[in-house]
Amino acid sequence: MMVSDKLLQAFKGRMHISHSGEDDNLKELLSFSVAYVEDKCGSFDIDGENNIDKRARELVLERTRYAYNDAVEYFDDNFQSDILGLGLDMTFAKEGETDETV
Repeated sequence: MMVSDKLLQAFKGRMHISHSGEDDNLKELLSFSVAYVEDKCGSFDIDGENNIDKRARELVLERTRYAYNDAVEYFDDNFQSDILGLGLDMTFAKEGETDETV
């Protein structure tokens, strides 16, 4: 997955990273996190503005934060309810049972 500069800047802003020396590494970590969240929950638009896309983006940023700090093994335990909730909401939205634009 090609990581947009918008997503990279969102992560760097969250982490207070002002230099560009790690950009390639950060893009790789972000792409791994996007793949992880898509694998666990389903497809989403990383730049989308609906509720599901925003929640998925938040999980991507959080997982990348854990990976950046060499603590990715703790992510699943700490975000299990978020991952499961998003996955269920994505499944229901696909079936037309919820309004994903909330």
